[in-house]
Amino acid sequence: MTEIRSFRTVFDLERRIYRIDRLRLNPTGVPLRGIIYFLALAACSLLLGRLPLIGAIARTAPWYLREVALPAALAALFTLIAIEGRPFHLAALALLRFALGPRELSGLRPRRAGDRELLLSELVFLADGSDARARRLRYRGPGRVRIRARRPGRGRVVELERGARLEVCARR
Repeated sequence: MTEIRSFRTVFDLERRIYRIDRLRLNPTGVPLRGIIYFLALAACSLLLGRLPLIGAIARTAPWYLREVALPAALAALFTLIAIEGRPFHLAALALLRFALGPRELSGLRPRRAGDRELLLSELVFLADGSDARARRLRYRGPGRVRIRARRPGRGRVVELERGARLEVCARR
């Protein structure tokens, strides 16, 4: 007995065209997605042929190559390509969104330049009492650190310059 983990695998059928009227196509059929890719690429080649600079370069190739053969070859290639299980057009859109999208997110929104630097007015490090000793701590400046002994009191404030390091080594 075969276990089916998802109905998507069962119903993920590629639509194919096997014949047009009485004309029988390839015995395995022509993928509908390939036909749509071909029509879109053929329209793009016709539009690019009308542009001034690119059109002049494109017109050097014979019409049957630039308007039929090249779109057909690219459509066949795009039909075969599947990146991470996604068809070419979905994978290309995802890559385009990634390339044009923000590099960093903060709270699932694009991060602003002002968010890149975290300025704390005060950093408090308190032992929770579960250990008899303080844990090791490493801090890189700039900033101020107040050092106090176990007895209550004011303590001493140490100013750290940019790049200066403070290491707290716990006693063993």
